[in-house]
Order: sequence, then structure tokens, then C-alpha cells
Amino acid sequence: MSPKLDSPVQTQMAVAVLNRSLNNEYHGIKSSEGRPSWRRRVFVQTDTGCVLGIELDRGDNAHTVKRKLQIALNVPTEESSLTFGDRVLKNDLSAVRNDSPLLLSRSHIHRSSSTPCLSPTGKDLQNRDRSGPIEILGCPSRCLVAKQLVKSVVKAIKSGMDPIPIHNGLGGAYYFRNNKGERIAIVKPTDEEPFAPNNPKGFIGKALGQPGLKKSVRVGETGFREVAAYLLDHDNFANVPPTVLVKITHSMFNVNEDVSCNSMPPNRNQIPKSKIASFQQFISHDYDASDHGTSNFPVAAVHRIGILDVRIFNTDRHAGNLLVRKHEDGAAKFGGQVELIPIDHGLCLPETLDDPYFEWIHWPQASIPFSNDELEYIANLDPVRDSDMLRMELPMIREACLRVLVLCTHFLKEAAASGLCLAEIGDMMSRQFTGRDEEPSELEVVCIEARSLISEKEVFLPETNIDEDQIQFDIDCEEIDSRTPSYYFGRNPLSKLDESLEDDDEEYEDKNDLFPNVKQTLNASKLSFSLKSISLTDKSQRHHGKTINSSGWSRSANEQLPVSASFVNLADMGEEEWGAFLEKFLELLQGSFRGRKCRSAEQKQRMGTSCQF
Repeated sequence: MSPKLDSPVQTQMAVAVLNRSLNNEYHGIKSSEGRPSWRRRVFVQTDTGCVLGIELDRGDNAHTVKRKLQIALNVPTEESSLTFGDRVLKNDLSAVRNDSPLLLSRSHIHRSSSTPCLSPTGKDLQNRDRSGPIEILGCPSRCLVAKQLVKSVVKAIKSGMDPIPIHNGLGGAYYFRNNKGERIAIVKPTDEEPFAPNNPKGFIGKALGQPGLKKSVRVGETGFREVAAYLLDHDNFANVPPTVLVKITHSMFNVNEDVSCNSMPPNRNQIPKSKIASFQQFISHDYDASDHGTSNFPVAAVHRIGILDVRIFNTDRHAGNLLVRKHEDGAAKFGGQVELIPIDHGLCLPETLDDPYFEWIHWPQASIPFSNDELEYIANLDPVRDSDMLRMELPMIREACLRVLVLCTHFLKEAAASGLCLAEIGDMMSRQFTGRDEEPSELEVVCIEARSLISEKEVFLPETNIDEDQIQFDIDCEEIDSRTPSYYFGRNPLSKLDESLEDDDEEYEDKNDLFPNVKQTLNASKLSFSLKSISLTDKSQRHHGKTINSSGWSRSANEQLPVSASFVNLADMGEEEWGAFLEKFLELLQGSFRGRKCRSAEQKQRMGTSCQF
């Protein structure tokens, strides 16, 4: 990938907390604990990564915030929008919690290299950042460990202990240390992600909020997904390290020259830069799952990580982001001699169903039946409660991401209750390939059928609130689609439905007269199996984070894949339609699982007698 991609805008690093009024000095309290209840602070990030902290007065609204930003960044307010997750802030800021990150983005036509520099102007606005070196954004109830780590890192920073850049991977990441020089945290700035403006490894070319490495995950939004994976790992079931979202300031962070102003001083690398970033506890380990065989991995550890991956629809679970820590004395979490630690969840919870990547899908452990404890854990999962929790802890998360969570959690619960093993569940969620044609997964087939059925019965009125940010995102996605080779998508993915069901039409004709939906339910199930039979032999083999095709060419799982088709759009449904869709989806699942029970029982018996762990 060429590092010479056109930069979307010109920008400059900015580390400033704007005055609560434009003409007076800052009189606020230095910590949020002592701030009056009506006073809030927000961190506004431009679409090129610049971060500014703003103290909000009681009477401030979106217009006054944008006015301050207009003066500071020289951005016409009519050409920009202030967003908070899904919400484009028009006036009311009541939904914005203290220390929340907001995004200042501009319309498509203004994303060009000729756009005025986004940098603070005027000495009165270039105040020293009066917030701490690290500020946790929000206050998740489970961040006690992270708070202690933050305190240790802040002490080390003040004593001159610099972070260490991590050179592997596509995005910018840094080891932060304690006073002893020990690595205790990994920080990943959102504006240094792949394709983000300040990516230090040459993978640039997009503004924050545009489609990213995966089209269904926007640039700059992997950080809160890392936090979401940790928050969803109830009782540390899958062993995800403690993770929080932070505003963090350090001179070591990267700002690319081609997105900085010409007036930057020569000592630019010594100037502190503020970033929005994920902050995760560093776990010492011996190697990752790609370095050794997987036969000694505990079945329980593989199952628990797989259960999490299914819930969050992980599109990037390769062997390189499964850390392995040895325990010679057999004191590992599930007995045995190794412990698995899952990391790198930035590509989970996409905004639409994509093609997931589950490294464990072909491991023998994944074909072992779930234990009673695992089944109980799955049965107790509550997707509605989890969604409400994420809205509270991560209010910037998009509703479409939560819908994917709800859908996948229901799918997991029904599949486990029907006796399916982890490998079968992962297989039903994964797309198949016939030649160069990408087919929808069995999960997507059920979704397509559910949406088709509710569309036939009812007409749902579109929501009155127009999401300008979503419209711009759709435009960006359409541009990506237009650049995708036409051969990639092949013919209509549902075209094989008629072929596979032609012979069965007469058999169910009489039943359809009495039960109009029976045939449609069976069709969803039969289509799923027809796709499996068509594509199973042609499916690419996946091994150690790489995809190996028939010609022997390999590609890293971290590398950008061809643009995937979007068979199911969850974001464009109103609340009423989403409720009807979910109800029909749950009904159709039973038909999809019915035919798998016999195969599942046979496979479990075969694996149970041939594999020992």
C-alpha cells in the first residue's frame, strides 16, 4: 500500500483547553471531582486528530461550542458538524456527559488539501492544557485496575519515563511504563489507526469517521470497541485485559508532516500532543498463538474466547492477537500449563454484518460440546441489558453496533440451546466463497429472510430525524463500492435459492395454502444448507492469521481485505421496524437450527472419541 495517498485535510497538533469564555482567563477547578455539577468538560477531536478540551458553561449549546471551535480552528460552522456517536448535535447538549469525546467533522466537499489549517489561532486560545496528562473519558464502573495503572503511568511520565513505540502492526501503538521501566500499558491513539491522518507507518488517506480498514468500522472508532469488548467480558469470562478510553498527552505521539501547518516549529517532535486513545493493561506473555501449535490450549479457554467473539462479531480474531502465557506449575486459569489472553478487539461490533474472522473455527477444541458452566453463562446473557450498559458507559457507541451485539447474542443463545458447538456456530456466521463470488452466511440468510417477511406485511415509516453523519458515511461507502472490481460480487447471492428449492415447491404447495409462512421459514433454512453445500469445498483455508487460496498466495489477516458486500443493513431500520425484524429473526432461527441437530450430534460423538485434551 502506497504511503503517498492524498491527505484529506491540512491540520496541526493542538493541545489546548479553551476558556469557558472567550475573553476571560480559565478559573475552573483542575479536577472533575471538584467541578460544579452543572459544569462539564468535553474533548473535541477534529477529523484529522487534533484534540481540544472545552469547559462548558450552563448555557452552552452546540452552536456556542462550534463558535469557539470556529475561532480556534478557523473552520466555518456551516461547513462542519459536531457529532456524539450517532447524534449530530444541533443545539441541546444535555445528552453529552462529562469528559465525553466529540467529533468535529466536515462535509465531503470540504475534505481536501486546500482546506484551511485546523489549528488554534490567537495567544489567548493557546493555553496550556490544564487537564492531567491522562484523563479517563467517562468513568466505567469496572475501571479500578485501569485507574491504578493510569496513576502509575502519570508518575512515570512526570519522572521522565518516555513510552516506547511499537513497530509491528499497521497502526500507531505505544508501551507506557512505570517508574521501574516495566511495561504496564498499551496505548493506541485513534488518529494513528490505519488510514487515519497521523498514522506513523504510511497508511493514511482518510479523515476520522470515514470507512476504515473494514468498511463497517469507521476510522478513529476502534478505541471504544476495545473498551466495549472488555466491558462485555462479564466476570472476566474470556480474560480480556482491563481497557479504558482516555485523553492522553505526550510529545512522543506522531503527527505527520504532510498534515501539519507550514508554521510548525522545528522542535515539533518535542511538543506535547493530546490524543484520544484506548488504554489497555499490558499482559506479560511468552508468545502468541501463531508461534506454536494449539493442541495444548485448554478447551475452556478456547470456548470462552470464542463465545466472546461470537457475541461481539469479531472480524479480526487471528492467532496473533491471542497471547499465550505459560504456567509450568499447572496454575493456569483452567488448569494445564498455558493461559490465553485475547487482545486487539478494535474491529469488533461493526455497524453491519460483515465477514467475521475466527481463527479458532478449525481448532479441535471448538468442536467439543460446551460445558454446563459455559451453557449456563450463555443462557444468562442478556443482550438488552448489555446494550443499555454500553449506552451508559460508552455513550458515543453507535446504535447499529448495539444492534449487531443484540443479534449475535440472540444467535449464540439459540444455537447453544439447540446443541450446536462453537465451530458450528462460527461456521454459520462465516461467509462462503464460490470462485470469486461471496455468498451470505447462514446468519445473514436468516436476516435477509426476516427483513423480507416483515417488509411484505407492513410498511414502516422512516424516522423523522435525519442522521447527516450516517448519510455522509453511506456516501463514503458507496464511493468505496464503486471502486471495487465488478467481479468481486458476482451474481445475486440469492440466485441459488431458486435452484436449490425448485424441486421442493410442489411438496410444500398444499401446506402453504394453510400456513403461508411455512415455506418461507423452510426456504431460509434450506437456503442456508444449499449455500454450505455449494461453498464448503471452495472455502479458503485460514491458518495463523493468513488466508491461503488455491494458488498458494497468502495475505495477513491484519492487511486490508477486498471490500465486502453488505447483505444486511441494520442501521436504516427505525425502532418499530427493528423490533418487528428481531421478532421474526428469532422465529426463523428455529428452522435454521432444526436440520443441524443430527449433524451436530454425529460430529460431537466423532470428536469425543478421537480427541483427548
